[in-house]
Amino acid sequence: MSSTASSTQAAPAQAAAQLSVRELSAAERGVLRFITCGSVDDGKSTLIGRLLYDTKLLFEDQLAALERDSVRHGTQGKNMDFALLLDGLEAEREQGITIDVAYRYFATDKRKFIVADTPGHEQYTRNMATGASTADAAVILVDARKGVLTQTRRHTFITHLIGVRHIVLAVNKMDLVGYEQARFDEIVSEYMALADKLGFESISPVPMSALNGDNVIGRSERMPWYSGPPLLAQLEALDGSEADIATAFRMPVQWVNRPNLDFRGFSGQVSSGQIAVGDEIVVAKSGRTTRVKTISTADGPLPSASAGDAVTLVLEDEVDISRGDVLAKPDDRPELSSQFVANILWMNEEKLAPGRSYLMKVGAQIVQASVKAIKHRVDVNTMEQTPANELALNEIGFCELTSNQPIVFDPYDAIPEGGAFILVDRYSNQTVAAGMISHSLSRATNVHKHAMDVTQDDRSRAYGHKPAILWFTGLSGSGKSTIANLVERRLAQMGAHTYSLDGDNVRQGLNKDLGFSDADRVENIRRVGEVAKLFVDAGTIVTASFISPFKSERDLVRSLVKPGEYIEIFVDTPITVCAQRDPKGLYKKAMAGEIKNFTGIDSPYEPPESPELILETTNEPPEVSVDRVINYLREQGILSVSGGATAGYSI
Repeated sequence: MSSTASSTQAAPAQAAAQLSVRELSAAERGVLRFITCGSVDDGKSTLIGRLLYDTKLLFEDQLAALERDSVRHGTQGKNMDFALLLDGLEAEREQGITIDVAYRYFATDKRKFIVADTPGHEQYTRNMATGASTADAAVILVDARKGVLTQTRRHTFITHLIGVRHIVLAVNKMDLVGYEQARFDEIVSEYMALADKLGFESISPVPMSALNGDNVIGRSERMPWYSGPPLLAQLEALDGSEADIATAFRMPVQWVNRPNLDFRGFSGQVSSGQIAVGDEIVVAKSGRTTRVKTISTADGPLPSASAGDAVTLVLEDEVDISRGDVLAKPDDRPELSSQFVANILWMNEEKLAPGRSYLMKVGAQIVQASVKAIKHRVDVNTMEQTPANELALNEIGFCELTSNQPIVFDPYDAIPEGGAFILVDRYSNQTVAAGMISHSLSRATNVHKHAMDVTQDDRSRAYGHKPAILWFTGLSGSGKSTIANLVERRLAQMGAHTYSLDGDNVRQGLNKDLGFSDADRVENIRRVGEVAKLFVDAGTIVTASFISPFKSERDLVRSLVKPGEYIEIFVDTPITVCAQRDPKGLYKKAMAGEIKNFTGIDSPYEPPESPELILETTNEPPEVSVDRVINYLREQGILSVSGGATAGYSI
């Protein structure tokens, strides 16, 4: 970080902190998005109000309303309270605080600005993070009387995580400390000790009084010891992060645009890079490639599009693409993984504890995910990394996450749009965390899916039936393996292509390294689910007979295949009946303490909440259960592909 002294009389701390202002042309400057942040009551709203007032960007009716509101809600006596221009909520005016994020648009002769006034209260840190997510710069205010506070440090670290490149340190309320240079230098020195570790491109301190207008748009005569530019000049000179077209091409698909049978396009905003008619592209998740036929917009066709453009791509080939897919160039693809590490800002009153399942939204992708482990927590006061088993409200941690299916992403520091995500509580629908993906935990990050010419549909047509996973779940001794075996035999007699995955059998080979702890049971089902998915892709009807005690793992298998391809069959047999049957003598050993972690005895079983079929084997003969399964497959059209091996078969 380069810096120069702003004054020949500046103290060493100030000299080390001040940044020279690079002269830029108007064309280079463009739009600057910045936020104001810091601790509560540091003067953020007042500063923006003063900027709008002094630059004469308020209409007469706004000024009249401000004068009226200042009398009713103001805190400055007979003077205008500029904070009221931003604090629009009634609760904000009554309490004199900012709660929501307030956006304002203004321009000077040299630049256009979009400013977000964000709240300082710790309770509303999530709103501050929202405002920072699209900012190029942050104006971090510090009350000259109070100095650098915990919230100042927290907001600084959050802006660093989110990728804000420039910091303007506005030491406000200098009028309340007698405009003393020593106090300014002391605050700058303390702040630089914090911020120097974070690697911002620039940090520009400025002493000011937002209320009185000192060093806001013009130099203040009350602080002759400061010779640097005022705040507005600092902002006018900063580099904005205009959409970067030099990075890899990415376009998340927001909508499949099909207004009629003659048009099928894929709509979204180009998040990075460039695309042109004729370019080859790949669907990152499936690996299917094609070329761009046309690029359509509301204003007509374009020969090419760049980052920030909202377009509809029409492709040369019929490719299976849906909302959430990410389009890229074949030679520069995003990563695809279900395990990764990320920085997480926790935003919920209830603490984050690893293991709980959430909805994870990455762009238009939505998957189930959980925090596997917290590698460390960041102390915002010292920036030290400390061990942690949980995260409380507004705490920041570096975490390992796993999702129920692979997601397409880019590391956040490479392409922010591709690495940013939120976690949503599945029951309350509240956003509980914001995250930035650092990297994948997959060992082979350069492996991408290769699209094959023979598809699942091709195999289904050849076999004469649709593929499916028949997932039999229930307690040991419930009869699920017996019924699954009979179902497969019946299907084979009908000419269907089948395969059976049985819990005992896969533990002889594929999963022979796994025991029966909760973690091993989860991994057992994950592996079986991936194998079952391959059989479905092969066009096969696969029967899977597993206790699979946890709902989350059964849901994971369901999520691996298309809707209708996973059929959950609950073999509902009471544990008393299972223990009486005890075909392998396992219940007797478990009750004697010879077998640990036995489902139903000292390990839980979570019954399916809404299975496709329930088989009650206590009073129902196996042959009747088999008939019910076969009839269900017929009703769902799985065994009714016209012209196939099973067509016309009569049970």
